[in-house]
Amino acid sequence: MTTEAPEIIEVEDTRVACDGGGGPLGHPKVYLEMGDEGFVECGYCDRKYVLKQGAEAH
Repeated sequence: MTTEAPEIIEVEDTRVACDGGGGPLGHPKVYLEMGDEGFVECGYCDRKYVLKQGAEAH
């Protein structure tokens, strides 16, 4: 059995909101802040938000 990799979403801001895709399969909306790493992972759904190349960190 293989495990799917978490979804990776490229964003242009270091602050993101995640609701797991909304609807009945989603989760409560959480706001996430990237550190110096340039990415952040949601603790509920494991989505990984990555800062797009060329985007400036705030």
